[in-house]
Amino acid sequence: MMESLTLTGLLKQVAGEFPSRRALSVSGKFDLTYARLHQLVEGAASLILAGGIKAGDVVALTFPNTVEFVIMFLAVIRVRATAAPLNSAYTADEFEFYLSDSESKLLLTSQEGNEAAQAAASKLKITHATASLTQAEAEAEAEVNLSLIHSEPDPHSVAKLVNEPSDVALFLHTSGTTSRPKGVPLSQLNLASSVQNIKSVYKLTESDSTVIVLPLFHVHGLLAGLLGSLGAGAAVTLPAAGRFSASTFWSDMLKYNATWYTAVPTIHQIILDRHLSKPESVYPKLRFIRSCSASLAPAIMARLEEAFGAPVLEAYAMTEATHLMASNPLPENGPHKPGSVGRPVGQEMAILDENGVQQEANVSGEVCIRGPNVTKGYKNNPEANKSAFQFGWFHTGDLGFFDPDGYLHLVGRIKELINRGGEKISPIEVDAVLLSHPDVAQAVAFGVPDDKYGEEINCAIIPREGSDIDEAEVTRFCKKNLAAFKVPKKVFITDSLPKTATGKIQRRIVAEHFLAQISTAKVPKFGA
Repeated sequence: MMESLTLTGLLKQVAGEFPSRRALSVSGKFDLTYARLHQLVEGAASLILAGGIKAGDVVALTFPNTVEFVIMFLAVIRVRATAAPLNSAYTADEFEFYLSDSESKLLLTSQEGNEAAQAAASKLKITHATASLTQAEAEAEAEVNLSLIHSEPDPHSVAKLVNEPSDVALFLHTSGTTSRPKGVPLSQLNLASSVQNIKSVYKLTESDSTVIVLPLFHVHGLLAGLLGSLGAGAAVTLPAAGRFSASTFWSDMLKYNATWYTAVPTIHQIILDRHLSKPESVYPKLRFIRSCSASLAPAIMARLEEAFGAPVLEAYAMTEATHLMASNPLPENGPHKPGSVGRPVGQEMAILDENGVQQEANVSGEVCIRGPNVTKGYKNNPEANKSAFQFGWFHTGDLGFFDPDGYLHLVGRIKELINRGGEKISPIEVDAVLLSHPDVAQAVAFGVPDDKYGEEINCAIIPREGSDIDEAEVTRFCKKNLAAFKVPKKVFITDSLPKTATGKIQRRIVAEHFLAQISTAKVPKFGA
């Protein structure tokens, strides 16, 4: 029973149950079975021990989405150390912050290395090592190499190590869209619980297969795409380029018999746009498509379902909950409701007012959770812990309500709600209306300071290719579909919007950008 309380134990169980099934592929290059993946992880774990890493040490990893990343990530947590995956696009200053905040002892990169990460590690006197998999004709001959060995690896040293549910296995930072990123330690128990929740709600089994479209340094791709699949004995394919490519996505999905995929709304929109401009001759028959990490407008959901003939299940997740908190069910388990993020999965959830009193159906309050998947607290941040853990619950910072069927509807981040003269406006609701216009490809509503009302609502849109939609048309459409006080007073038309590494539009940065540009006639590109 202890094995199922740790992710490492769960994966060992699966390797024993499905040794010859495909676990991990790199598109067009090679496949690894569960037995082979397990051997490679154990071998890499003995190299890490020989490199001087001990239980409780933090190892930072910065890789594209490669097989080396998967093996090294699992090997780090196997030796009871903590894996801290980092975005390889960070600047040297950002790497310096994340490496020092996580107190990393070692930086692992691919053989090509990462200049910015290495510069930061060297400044902080953190050892750097590279990991590579020797490409062999037969996958059975592939071997992991690590450029940091203090002593001869002892294969028996790993066998003696027992992973505990309380071991901190993963260290991530919140995306920090409203404040300085907070460090989130997640235990083996948190990871195992989340994987079980993902498996159960989507009924993932060894017959399933997916292609990873999201970066594995983020909790969505790592937990829902990769670990949820591996914990079910299902197959995972990594794109050959090491990252999502719209041009190879469907051929990979077909070639590897994919049954589902999970993505953020921005990527769903890219996939949809490609379908409209360059449709495939044939699409795989999918059990479901999953959307998470940002609000999916009902209009986009309807277009996805129509285009690909599969139910689109919107879910709700956050790093502190080791990803999944709520999800719309598969069709056989109940209706999926557009505009709702579904029902709680594997944890308790309540809507609380500011005094900690639970609210009835249809009454908004803060979404709060507790369960074995929830972090025990932020690292070295007593202030954040004090406000996040109150009345025996973890407070998400999201405003929402349950409908009478127990489905959660999110109103928005508490800090992002727009207060226009006392009238509270949910930017998510305005986003959904903007995105239902056939000529709008991407959209975001945001609050700006206003002398008369305190705050006023503006929006920015990216038009669909070939469309000549203007500000007047957007305003007319909003007046028809929104209460007068919710209609954006200014519409910016642009060809780019700032996004996080996972494709989530950064509402606060959009607001700052357009406020700064308000006096100029032409709106420049972001980053220009």
